This record gives sequence, structure tokens and C-alpha cells, in this order.
Amino acid sequence: MTIEATLARVGLIRQDLANPAALINPPTAVTGGAEAPVSVPAAPASGATFASALAQASSPYAAISPATANTPGARIVAAAETQIGQSEQPPGSNESPAIAGYREATAGAAPGEPWCAYFASWAARQAGEPIGPAGEGMGSVGAIWSWAQSSGRAIPNGPGVVPQPGDLIVFGDSHVGIVKEVLPSGQIATIEGNYENKVAANLRSPGEATGYVHMG
Repeated sequence: MTIEATLARVGLIRQDLANPAALINPPTAVTGGAEAPVSVPAAPASGATFASALAQASSPYAAISPATANTPGARIVAAAETQIGQSEQPPGSNESPAIAGYREATAGAAPGEPWCAYFASWAARQAGEPIGPAGEGMGSVGAIWSWAQSSGRAIPNGPGVVPQPGDLIVFGDSHVGIVKEVLPSGQIATIEGNYENKVAANLRSPGEATGYVHMG
């Protein structure tokens, strides 16, 4: 390739960088005194892919993914994830060395008691966002919800309600877990203590919860 041809090609590249729209009708490049079309990779043309991406972007759930910032919610999720798989020993006993550790985050916790609230209290304390008026933890779902109502953290479930990562997910007075993320489908990925005798990752439908406790 001659110097003239090289300089011509450099000039074309600079024009393309300055005006990307020109790539739609690519210019020609001089190669060895003859002209040949410049090869430009074709952009993917998939109407279905674009449509699905547009639908996802329009979904109220599209951006509710696991938190990565150093926020209370992100830290609660991170703490809870380290415990997935911890199980009762023996099953049905509400006991294990790990569960004994969760009880330490709740004042007045008793061995052998249901421990979903103990686990939520433990994860919140690990994140530096303890549950309770004095950060003492809560041993029952009803106590957690009462505290959430009095502190302005309670979010009753209903149309358009989308929890954030790290929020507590409440099922009446019977069970509480931790929201990990909301999937584009609207399903809620959770981490729950005392679910089938262990700390488990789970999927919940949007209508299952009675409410959420916002943890910041």
C-alpha cells in the first residue's frame, strides 16, 4: 500500500469517528490505486431482541437487582447470603450452632423457638442496621411488623409495591425473610431463615407477602 493510500484510509477512519452516521452508507477506500468498499460489521438486526429489551426496560421490576453499593440493604443481603445452606441439627429441632449464633442478635431469644425472625435480626445487625427501637432484635414476626409500623418502615403489600434488596418480606404473623432482588418477571428472590429447616434461597410471587419492612 502506498503512503497516499494509507493517508486516505486514515482520513476516512477519522471521518467515521467524527460522524458515526456515515457508517450507514459506508464510503470507499483506496487500495493500491483501485477503489473497494470499506467493510463495516453489520449491526445485529433482531426485532424480537429489541422488543424484549424495550419491554424489560418498561417493567417496574427491570432495575430492581441485587444492590452493589455499600448500603444497609446491600449489606443485609451480603450477610444473609453467607448463611445459605445452614440447617437445623437435627431437622425440626430449631437448633444448630449457627442458629445459636442468630439468637445472639435478639434480646431474650430462647433455644428451640422458631428462628426466622432471629435470622433476620442477625443479618440486620451484621449490616449495622439492627432491628428494634434500641437495636435489640426481634424474636417474632408480629414484633418486627409493629416496630416497622412505629418507625415508618412498614410497607403494606399492594398494587405497584416493589421491595428493595435488603428489605424484610413479611408473611402475616408467621414468617419473615429477606429480599435479595426482584426479577424482571416480578418474582421476588429471597433468603429466608427457618424455611424447610434451613437458611434457603427462595422465589416468591408478588402477591404472597403481606408487607415489607424497608431497611434503608
